[in-house]
Amino acid sequence: MIQRYHSRISGPLLDRIDLHIEVPAVKYRELVDRTDGESSSAIAARVQACRNLQLERFKGAKVHCNAHMTPRHIRKHCELDAAGNRMLELVTDRLGLSARSYNRILKVSRTIADLENSENISEQHLAEAIQYRSLDRKKS
Repeated sequence: MIQRYHSRISGPLLDRIDLHIEVPAVKYRELVDRTDGESSSAIAARVQACRNLQLERFKGAKVHCNAHMTPRHIRKHCELDAAGNRMLELVTDRLGLSARSYNRILKVSRTIADLENSENISEQHLAEAIQYRSLDRKKS
């Protein structure tokens, strides 16, 4: 039933969604676990620092965050090293990604790198962004 539902969603529509992730059911032990995770205030501070970085990056442009980057901004701010280019080429060819999906992966990679206060996008950032495109993987 899930596959049938997914097949009803058009590729061009999916291309416009930055993140697609499957969220499994939470196990009872995880629900009752009293271990504290990262606090909301710590996460909020990290997100705000990331947003400030993006505001500074795009100062004087009509773009205010990574999600709104144009192809010109993507070329400038989402450069990959040779290993990253190979990884993205392999994934793009294997999954048959559209140009729009390719650009979304680069934008999300840039944001993941920003959240880690990393000037460059690493293979790890790229791999994480690719993981957030689960519905693209269903096409193959």
